[in-house]
Amino acid sequence: MRARSRTALVFALLALLAGLACAPQAVAKQPARPAAASGTFRNPLNTGPDPFLTYADGAYHLTTTQGDSIRMWSSPSLATLLDADPVTVWTDTDTSRDQHIWAPEFYRFGDHWYLYYTADDGTDDHHRLYVLESSGDDPTGPYHYKAKLTPPNHANDFAIDPGILQHDGKLYLAYSGINPYQHNGLNIAPMSNPYTVSGDAVAIDAAGGCPEVREGPEFLNRNGRTWMTYSTCDTGKPDYQVWMMSLANGADPLVPGNWTQHQGPVFSRADDRGVFGPGHHAFFTSPDGTEDWLIYHAKTTSAYTYTDRTTRAQKIGWNADGSPDLGTPLAMGATQDLPSGDPGSGNHWINDDGRSSGSGTVTYTGAWNSGTGCAAQCFWGDDHWSEQAGNTATFTFTGTRIALLSVKDTGNGIAAVSVDGGPEQRVDFYGAIRTGETLQYLSPRLSNGPHTLRVRVTGEHNASSGASFVSVDRAEVYTD
Repeated sequence: MRARSRTALVFALLALLAGLACAPQAVAKQPARPAAASGTFRNPLNTGPDPFLTYADGAYHLTTTQGDSIRMWSSPSLATLLDADPVTVWTDTDTSRDQHIWAPEFYRFGDHWYLYYTADDGTDDHHRLYVLESSGDDPTGPYHYKAKLTPPNHANDFAIDPGILQHDGKLYLAYSGINPYQHNGLNIAPMSNPYTVSGDAVAIDAAGGCPEVREGPEFLNRNGRTWMTYSTCDTGKPDYQVWMMSLANGADPLVPGNWTQHQGPVFSRADDRGVFGPGHHAFFTSPDGTEDWLIYHAKTTSAYTYTDRTTRAQKIGWNADGSPDLGTPLAMGATQDLPSGDPGSGNHWINDDGRSSGSGTVTYTGAWNSGTGCAAQCFWGDDHWSEQAGNTATFTFTGTRIALLSVKDTGNGIAAVSVDGGPEQRVDFYGAIRTGETLQYLSPRLSNGPHTLRVRVTGEHNASSGASFVSVDRAEVYTD
């Protein structure tokens, strides 16, 4: 790769040619000319795994696994969820269930919201299922502890990933836990109300392409059937994926033989788009109720790792036989139309080469490397990088906040980041495993207007890193 000096003349030429430019990799599915910024969004929506999302009271509400508590992000537009500030809706003082809090999901029944999750005392095999109840009719709470969910035949058994099946006017608890087929296998138990399990769980023998895990059951009822989708394989593997079974309306879900297995995965890795391990998902509808959407986590690395699982969303369709068509995972930064009825926000991107879908650009001082070797791990397939102390990259933008996303790697070092010439904040771009389009920095909230974000290479790195490179790939600008 050869170093490039970014001068005003180069940027003038780039601006003239932007409409003809094309990205060279799968991310080239982005439009050659920027789409209307107010009606589009890009993933990720959150840096956490195991997402659940619903639209209610004029906003999207999202939870992801946080470990020590349950936090919720709320935003009127999908485009600004990454920009939203979380609200902690639950922490626990009971030491039997205050650690490893995973996979929260929340549903409205009657005039209350019920929040389901799994937690333990610090030992993984002690994971059990719990439910909270809201004090009023607000998905953000406040919540109070309601009950432990324990099928009588599995009262002392490992259990994770609670999901609620609503079928023929009745409620059922679905979860992953001990059964004859897997240590983490699918189980379904009857419920007499949103917080009471009223009978034994039955085990479902679900296919999955690998032997170890069936987890994260989710449900769609459409076209005369209930479709149960679930994740298979160890979530650390790049082959973590989604499979599906279905149940006819009127059939008893507690009779395992009533479930029909769909052959093969319905959502799985897309190497050419840099998407690995897509799964642990949920479904939501667009604000106007006309579209069905999938929210899920995935990684930008094919390494066996539990890190870098970020939350993403994309629209789904329906097949001629009435089954859901989850499609193929999109590249991380692929620009998508917002769900129907989403008001949008005016957010936009700035690429490392100076192109932007709104106001803004980026300029460099010093000699930076640039090129397309990053491929599907980068926005538009390209990035800039330097380890020369004192080199700078300065984003000029108009908005209220800016997020910087780029490569973390074993040879990356420490940058000094400042806004509008203010104090510098040290940001470590090192990663034990190389990952792309990783959130490196999210600025404080700013007054709406023109601003600058400067990234300065310090030439320093932590003890684990082999070099001091700083990567510049994409900025996401918010105007809310």
